[in-house]
Amino acid sequence: MKIPLAWLQLSHEKMRLLVALAGIGFADILMFMQLGFRDALFESNITLHKSLQGDIFLISPQSTSAIAMKSFSSRRLYQTLGLEGVKSISPLYLDFALWKNPQTRGTRSILVLGFNPADKVFNIPGLESNLDKIKISDVVLFDKISRAEFGPVKEWINQGKDVVTEIGSRRIRVGGLFSLGASFAADGNIITSDLNFLRLFDNRNKGLIDIGLITLEKGTNIEITVEKLKQELPNDVEVLSKEEFINWEKNYWQTTTAIGFVFTLGTIMGFIVGTVIVYQILYTDVADHLPEYATLKAMGYKSSYLLIVVFQESIILALLGYVPGFIAALGMYKLTQGATALPIVMNLTRAIIVLIITLVMCSLSGAIAMRKLQAADPADIF
Repeated sequence: MKIPLAWLQLSHEKMRLLVALAGIGFADILMFMQLGFRDALFESNITLHKSLQGDIFLISPQSTSAIAMKSFSSRRLYQTLGLEGVKSISPLYLDFALWKNPQTRGTRSILVLGFNPADKVFNIPGLESNLDKIKISDVVLFDKISRAEFGPVKEWINQGKDVVTEIGSRRIRVGGLFSLGASFAADGNIITSDLNFLRLFDNRNKGLIDIGLITLEKGTNIEITVEKLKQELPNDVEVLSKEEFINWEKNYWQTTTAIGFVFTLGTIMGFIVGTVIVYQILYTDVADHLPEYATLKAMGYKSSYLLIVVFQESIILALLGYVPGFIAALGMYKLTQGATALPIVMNLTRAIIVLIITLVMCSLSGAIAMRKLQAADPADIF
């Protein structure tokens, strides 16, 4: 059984091989983290949108994202009831307030969501069983996946303790927990009734809402209904399907903010770093064995054979370097998720993308290093 020349070349200098694999693994970790943060950015900021139980959504044209909502008149939402196929409507209030940590008394901004508990607005674990509690004055539900800076609310509730704190300048009590998750826009979330929301934000007008949810009768065409509403409603509201509503939020983070660009740039930098490292390893390997390559040429081996050997080395490096990078990235994801409460997890698509990038990265390095083989001329070397 023949041992491939490419593997013999790489394994001959074991320290050099380990350095190459470490470099490739580092580049892979960098790309995994950047892509993971980018995807977590988009996913965390549309988790709320996905949880909303509506077919069509009304927002103000001045709104740019969930963190920058502008209110509009609830009359526009009630006007939609006159359209055939509309089953029900639900107004949603959304704003940020200062939450006081019940343990340290420090304050931190938190996202407050208010709606009529009688309406089916959210599909969030833990919410439905606690809806009756927010009907009580000054009672809210706390997102147990919020960042730790908001205090040990989850632990105290699970221990049966009464959690009382302040939001803004109003004293409130936490009646229960739900699971939504932090995002780049909000470190934590609380949900309460529309009446409690207006008590917390006493400067808000009940007739001015932030999002209008419209639920259609079963079998009603959503696209046609959206077009009808766009024609019938004034231009002081924007009509979106659920898919458009999610894409609207994604587009804000992709194009309006610099965060998406930064993570993409980080991925490119990881690719460049890996390419340079692999090139240096392959170039040095070719240079060190140039007399051997020249000997093979003198024996009758064609240049194409030698080029294939270098290409095989690059592929072997890519595959061997990817494995430790992938394993390390899994640990980094788990660590990051615990520290930030962001939904950063490994998925098959990202694993395949980074593997392909690694193969391209090493192949490109091999292609550049192959130029050194042109110097492997027996007449010059001997």
